[in-house]
Parts: sequence; C-alpha cells; structure tokens
Amino acid sequence: MGLDEPDPLTKVFSALADPIRRDMVARLTEADATVSELAEPYEVSVQAVSKHLKVLEEAGLVTRSRDAQRRPVHLDAEVFDLMSAWIERYRRRAEERYRRLDTVLDTVPDDIAPMPPRPTSSLPTSEPDPPKENPTP
Repeated sequence: MGLDEPDPLTKVFSALADPIRRDMVARLTEADATVSELAEPYEVSVQAVSKHLKVLEEAGLVTRSRDAQRRPVHLDAEVFDLMSAWIERYRRRAEERYRRLDTVLDTVPDDIAPMPPRPTSSLPTSEPDPPKENPTP
C-alpha cells in the first residue's frame, strides 16, 4: 500500500457510501448472483453494475468465481469483521464517556438553579458611531 493508496477500511467505507453498492451487498447476503441478476432492479446498464462490482472487489467486499458458464459474485464476509472491530472500538469509547458523564451528573444536586446563558461574543456591544456628514463645497 503506497502513501497515496487508502487503507483497507477507507476502501470499504468508501465503497459502501453508494446506495446501489450497499443494496448489492445486502442482496448478496442472501445468495451469490451474476452481474445480470444484480443489475435487474436498477435502471442502470450492466456495464455500470460491473463498475460498481469492481469498486466492491477492490474494497475486498466481493469476489467473482467461475461456475461453468456462470460467473457468480460472492460476498466476502471477512471484511465485515474488520468493519465491526473498528466500530466496536469506538462504540466502547463512547459508552465509557457516557458512563463518566453519568457519574458526574449523579454528583450534581437536583436543586441547583440553572446558569444564565453565556454571551455569544466577547466584543463590546456599543452603539456604532453616527455617520459623518459630508461638507458641501
């Protein structure tokens, strides 16, 4: 992987940013399918679906095999493990932050009056100078 090449996780999330590709992945969770079968519900060409599949392949989400005359597309579920591990790590961090916030909030008495809102600007709010009159020549 070069300096300009995105990491595998970035490739996966980028590939899944497109709604057609997300739908294809969802359909492939049910069963393998050919390019033509995947193209059926969309109002795009088979060539456009092939381009979508190439993006999914480069991200490691799907593979193509040869089965006699068929070339079925297969979902590679291992990539989901990578995504799940990344999501889980940040989910745990967020939950820990919320637990700490709950602990702090539990120490605050219920009968404390709310604080007044802070000013939105630190600049003085004086009136502007009146416009200067132009002397007539």
